[in-house]
Amino acid sequence: MREAVIVEAVRTPVGRRGGGLSDMHAADLSAVVLGALAERTGIDPALVDDVVWGCVSQVGDQSSNIGRYAVLAAGWPETIPGTTVNRACGSSQQALDFAAQAVMSGRQDVVVAGGVEVMSRVPLGSARATGMPYGPKVLARYDGFSFNQGISAEKIAQKWGFTRGELDEFAVLSHERAAAAQDVGAFDAQIVPVGAVTEDEGVRRTSTVEKLAALEPAFLDDGMIHAGNSSQISDGAAALLVTTPEKARELGLTPIVRHRAGAVVGADPVLMLTGPIPATEKVLAKAGVGLPEIGVFEVNEAFAPIPLAWLAETGADPALLNPLGGAIALGHPLGASGAVLTTRMIHHMRDHGIRYGLQTMCEGGGTANATLVELIS
Repeated sequence: MREAVIVEAVRTPVGRRGGGLSDMHAADLSAVVLGALAERTGIDPALVDDVVWGCVSQVGDQSSNIGRYAVLAAGWPETIPGTTVNRACGSSQQALDFAAQAVMSGRQDVVVAGGVEVMSRVPLGSARATGMPYGPKVLARYDGFSFNQGISAEKIAQKWGFTRGELDEFAVLSHERAAAAQDVGAFDAQIVPVGAVTEDEGVRRTSTVEKLAALEPAFLDDGMIHAGNSSQISDGAAALLVTTPEKARELGLTPIVRHRAGAVVGADPVLMLTGPIPATEKVLAKAGVGLPEIGVFEVNEAFAPIPLAWLAETGADPALLNPLGGAIALGHPLGASGAVLTTRMIHHMRDHGIRYGLQTMCEGGGTANATLVELIS
């Protein structure tokens, strides 16, 4: 089977809700990263076999196959197709896995993977506003559980015995790491400025455990989950170019990483957000790589208990987890987040000579993706 490599990865800054990206249509924001991908690689967009685009709330601005309209907004040839993937928060990570599978199988040679979400314009829950997606049989199977991710995060915190102080300390650490990364320019090479927006808008440099302690719980009166230890509602887009090593050489491109393995799992839909734990085990087994060999982990910070439970179960080195901060500080533009995390991770790997990176995302409904990539020296 052929190898799949990533030769370039770019992202917009992640904008906060109502911030600098909030006036942009999702297709136009997508066009920013598609254009930058073509410019940075010098590739003729006509060579792209497909664009696989993640997006979660596929209504309004983001309806009717936003992946296709992203291609058209970018001014790329009309002959290039585009499709839209929804695996909840892991949508663009799944888009990357689909792109890698297409290239490895030989069905396609050059594929763009990525995603977008402009949550300022298409709010969280918009797709559920006019109906109930679960159906009576699903609700009956799980005793009428509301499938509320915040409640699931509370259940995880209780099951693993985390205190609110521990959750808030992790949240503050996310902001501290993100601020430190911004200060040394760790994101500069990967970010495509959008107008006056040149850096991620969500980082709160004055966040403290004491300030977070004053915030009211968001889901249970006596709960531990609140706005400060949860991911931020955000806007953003990211794109990656996937091909084979042979095609990369033909095009004069230098691969950054090879896609070693991808995995997706289902887990308890009531706890919902624990899937990254078995997904990590599965992707490591598929790749034949041991946990101690991994030099960086990106575990999406949907809520603070998620990466903390993952740490507790895997025994990974906490210093290698989300070293540049995560979604608590940098935001979580749903359909773009998988591609944003991959972009952040592989640039970090190249900057620091890290051989293996592992990324995993919890997802609504109790699924999770995990992807393992290897730096190409």
